[in-house]
Amino acid sequence: MPSAREVKEALRGYSVGIAGVGGLGSNVAMLLTRVGVGHLVIADYDTVTEDNLSRQYFFWHQVGWSKIRALRENLLAINPMVDVRGHELKVDEDSALGVFDGVDVLVEAFDDARMKKVLIEGFQLNRPDVPIVAGSGIAGWGKSNDIRVVQYGNIYLCGDGVSEVSDDLPPLSPRVSICASMQANVVVSILLGRFWGVEPQP
Repeated sequence: MPSAREVKEALRGYSVGIAGVGGLGSNVAMLLTRVGVGHLVIADYDTVTEDNLSRQYFFWHQVGWSKIRALRENLLAINPMVDVRGHELKVDEDSALGVFDGVDVLVEAFDDARMKKVLIEGFQLNRPDVPIVAGSGIAGWGKSNDIRVVQYGNIYLCGDGVSEVSDDLPPLSPRVSICASMQANVVVSILLGRFWGVEPQP
């Protein structure tokens, strides 16, 4: 088995795109930075709010900042050597391919179901070689064992697939964090599988 240092060395040359840096995306970025992924491309148009602090990787003094600025600062505090390219924009069908050009894996972490569809379909049509690690069904609490990874070809879907966010079923940090950790784990499996020439084990 490789050591933690060997894993970091293997991951250092890879680039991961993260579309949306809210509850899932900001935590995925943090986890990938800690494990040693060398290049991150992050995109979001939103700003940090007090409500975000319950489940997103931001801090009180960053309320009002752009999420891209805040997350970049937080990631560099973990590892000043990580290359973070931030895009403060609303990713859509026209910008997605350009923003995430050259990434080895794309993480989909949008709240908007329509944008999830647009991003995934756009990459499946134009960049089918890029694995997509998406999230769906993270709202509420409990039912930890319902959160799982399902693979559809080059798409890996993390979550329970049914728990949509609503007034009665808010997104809470524990389940959001479980799903974000699963997404990060799948990304690492894909990249290390590519590095060592073995099939990923999501």
